[in-house]
Amino acid sequence: MPIRIAESQIRDLVFTFYDRVRDDDALGPVFEARLAGRWDDHLERMCDFWSTVLLATGRFRGNPAAVHARIPGIRPEHFDRWTELFGQTAFDVLPAPVAADVVGRSVRMRRGLERVACP
Repeated sequence: MPIRIAESQIRDLVFTFYDRVRDDDALGPVFEARLAGRWDDHLERMCDFWSTVLLATGRFRGNPAAVHARIPGIRPEHFDRWTELFGQTAFDVLPAPVAADVVGRSVRMRRGLERVACP
């Protein structure tokens, strides 16, 4: 059975997660170095990304692997922390069955992104 998630829930997940990222000792500096002054655009882009992944809206256009491959100094530990924080956030803001599906998808995506970014 497909998961049922609303755009408002995706938005809540994205905004809550990135609020936590900005405060995180490991992830905050990495993201801030890339997004200083452009956080609003990034948040909207991530809402489009997750809407495309979870609802097949097709709003996101881009190449996440190429973007992650260009981040200087990105390490597996960053992906570990991202996955941990994203999972915590998903279970904090979404119903458990929906959170489990979203987290499962994020873990699968993480594997591909990490292979490209941390060869």
